Amino acid sequence: MNRPTLPHSFVQASTPQGTTPGYMPGFGNDFETEALPGALPQGMNSPQKCNYGLYGEQLSGTAFTAPSHQNERTWCYRIRPSVKHSKRYVKIDVPYWKSAPHIDPDVISLGQYRWDPVPHTDAALTWITGMRTMTTAGDVNTQVGMASHVYLVTASMQDEYFFSADSELLIVPQEGRLRFCTELGIIDLEPKEIAIIPRGLLYRVEVLEGPARGFVCENYGQKFDLPGRGPIGANCMANRRDFKTPVAAFEDREVPSSVVIKWCGQFHRTEIGHSPLDVVAWHGNYAPVKYDLRTYCPVGAVLFDHPDPSIFTVLTAPSGVEGTANIDFVLFRERWMVAENTFRPPWYHKNIMSEMMGNIYGQYDAKPKGFVPGGMSLHNMMLPHGPDMNAFEGASNADLKAEKLDNTMSFMFETRFPQHLTRFAAEEAPLQDDYIDCWESLEKKFDGTPGKK
Repeated sequence: MNRPTLPHSFVQASTPQGTTPGYMPGFGNDFETEALPGALPQGMNSPQKCNYGLYGEQLSGTAFTAPSHQNERTWCYRIRPSVKHSKRYVKIDVPYWKSAPHIDPDVISLGQYRWDPVPHTDAALTWITGMRTMTTAGDVNTQVGMASHVYLVTASMQDEYFFSADSELLIVPQEGRLRFCTELGIIDLEPKEIAIIPRGLLYRVEVLEGPARGFVCENYGQKFDLPGRGPIGANCMANRRDFKTPVAAFEDREVPSSVVIKWCGQFHRTEIGHSPLDVVAWHGNYAPVKYDLRTYCPVGAVLFDHPDPSIFTVLTAPSGVEGTANIDFVLFRERWMVAENTFRPPWYHKNIMSEMMGNIYGQYDAKPKGFVPGGMSLHNMMLPHGPDMNAFEGASNADLKAEKLDNTMSFMFETRFPQHLTRFAAEEAPLQDDYIDCWESLEKKFDGTPGKK
């Protein structure tokens, strides 16, 4: 991975030898980084006077009194405090970005749904105006649940910045490349990678290669974390060292700018006279991060039977109920299939959790046709779903030799809450009206003959 080519206005910290240029390895680490030598105070957080005339400011991701192993905060040393803005907040309309609770009485969410990729348009769409909400779940005001979105981005934000007070964003690119210029550094993001932007962190999104399309899970609840591995042990699945957090990078520009804030499901704008990406140094464990999905090491059955898809969990956001997630992010990538005397694709089931799936590339094994790259599907809580007829017949009669499931990468946003469709998902997105027909040709095979298979 090459060091990002930055705009001339940015000054970026050097990277320790042996790490990925522009990034520091680890997930949940206590990082420290400075773009100018001596900008980061040592041995204390809040000196009477910071070097370079900087302001010390803390960004808290948890309550002050959270248990120490859960406490998250970052100290920023910036050119101007973030409280400096010239106008009061003014409410603005962002019509396609919805928050829970958002239940449209004219939209039916009960059913099995699948969509073709949401198409690009000729409109100039930024990260804010190009967000298209598909489903909402829970309640943004009580900070539980989530929303799922598709983003369509064709234009960079110009002297415009954004942060969400409601949520952290898990971003899953499917097409194109984006740059997230954040207060704590720069993340370049492309398909087969994901990024997490924490709640409250301010950033600007630029298009490196467009048009860009992808998926977003907006998490209202507790932060994403790595799942416990239990009997699996200390290795495999997603490893902490493969997550990358950016080194400090800042710009010092005096230019009229605007900041858009998402707060309790509403959007507001204020004006400032400078770039707010002016953090020269920082230390802490509350920071943006990216992850290459190709480094995910799946585990599975090596003799018989098909384990629950929870073995493919990359990230989980706890709910407070042990073992039941507010959100799980689950990845289905290339892997070997070796189970004997086993129906290898996902089995038919009903689930207490609601499953929103997306296809990044390739073919998903339970749906050989119809679930295409860029497409999505929704199987809400306790609604039956499973392989279509072709997948069932193929897997039931296959020669069960060791087989590489190749050219495939799909994911699932799974939540304990029912997911409610937006009007956009029901009426504007390219819904496949014939999706349920994929099970119509499943036939009765039972005839009462003992031993029949």
